[in-house]
Amino acid sequence: MNSNRKNVRETALELLESIEKNQAYSNLLLNSTINKNKISPKDTGLLTELVYGTLQRRMTLDFYLAPFIKNAKKLEKWVLQLLRVTVYQMVYLDRVPDRAAIYEAVEIAKRRGHKGIAGVVNGVLRTIQREGLPSLDSIKDPAERMAIETSHPLWLVQRWISQFGKEKAGEICAMNVLAPLQTARVNLGKTTREACIELLEQEGFAVEASPITPEAIRCLRGNLAASNAYKEGLLSIQDESSMLAAHALGVEKGDTILDACAAPGGKSTHIAEKLFETGKVVSLDLHAHKVKLIVDNATRLGLSNIEAIEMDSRKAPDHFEKESFDRILLDAPCSGLGVIRRKPDMKYTKRESDLDRLQEIQLNLLDAVAPLLKKGGTLVYSTCTLDSQENEETVSSFLDSHREFEEDASLPDRMPEGVKPFMKGFSTQILPQYFGSDGFYIASMKRKADDELGITENTR
Repeated sequence: MNSNRKNVRETALELLESIEKNQAYSNLLLNSTINKNKISPKDTGLLTELVYGTLQRRMTLDFYLAPFIKNAKKLEKWVLQLLRVTVYQMVYLDRVPDRAAIYEAVEIAKRRGHKGIAGVVNGVLRTIQREGLPSLDSIKDPAERMAIETSHPLWLVQRWISQFGKEKAGEICAMNVLAPLQTARVNLGKTTREACIELLEQEGFAVEASPITPEAIRCLRGNLAASNAYKEGLLSIQDESSMLAAHALGVEKGDTILDACAAPGGKSTHIAEKLFETGKVVSLDLHAHKVKLIVDNATRLGLSNIEAIEMDSRKAPDHFEKESFDRILLDAPCSGLGVIRRKPDMKYTKRESDLDRLQEIQLNLLDAVAPLLKKGGTLVYSTCTLDSQENEETVSSFLDSHREFEEDASLPDRMPEGVKPFMKGFSTQILPQYFGSDGFYIASMKRKADDELGITENTR
């Protein structure tokens, strides 16, 4: 095995250490490492698989390792990470021979530690190779077995079982340990999906049209962010579920639209593209560096109808007149439990208590933006989580306290055909297993017109 492959494994080990020690986001750290070290596309694939795979399967790997490690608490953390990443290769990567994975682990242990550590690593891995792995069937409690088998915290598995039932919860967990496809949104203001696919294929990418979202493409090989089509503003990297938010708004030419929590600008730019150089999108975000991302994306896509502002959306009523906007999108801060596949480390850092705090923020944001919507206007609430407390319960609580709003029964009419089977009236909860996208929630509400509120010219 060549030295580059050894370097890839050592780099993977260093990344896993940093993610656990600093609670750094795996996707951000991985991308910066690839760019900084100019890692080749061939080795990028292996590095990504080792890092994400080991993170996604961490609890399972620890279960497999436990019988073979006598004093786990005394084991240095980097040694445990080395054992995890090696067992991951032995169990899940058919193309890597066990002997090669073990040999390289021992060589890394020699370079980073001493003969004693190398001996421990060699002994543990050779014993696993000889004796085989413990069976998950030894875990008798079904929820606990699901948690260990799919590397999800037990509280989350139990919560999903209570909300979705055992079968659907199992499907969610199973999907979360699979690598996601990269998807992109074609800028229909500049090109067609067919023409964009042709350009990408000429560049050497393997892509196909999404069967779900009409402006989406799926990437089967390569990183579309490195394509000329991306640089020229013909496409944006965005998940298919996330694209549904702009469809839910029912954008019409000339609309003035508020995107209340907009960074990094995927939904704002999608809305702006649907306006076809008319109207205006006001995009708010709390952080200056994130506002810059919105501006950068709009510039790359050639969109001049976006105004990005650094602002806490809870203070929006102090800056905008009442009834200023035809449509409002609140893609609220949430637990992110729908994007675990893209950020597998979050499984181990989230706490159930976080969800109560988030719902309070979500309701405060809804309260703040509600008066800014015109009568008869559309308010879309969305999250990238699966949790009913942050989704259905938050929307229900808002509607109970805002009698001037009602469920928007026309939402299904605006959604792509592939999504309609998953609609429930004025809302939809997309689960990852439905079509391989992120977990996502959307609810559409209408602000009642004067006559619907019982107000007429005679009673004003």
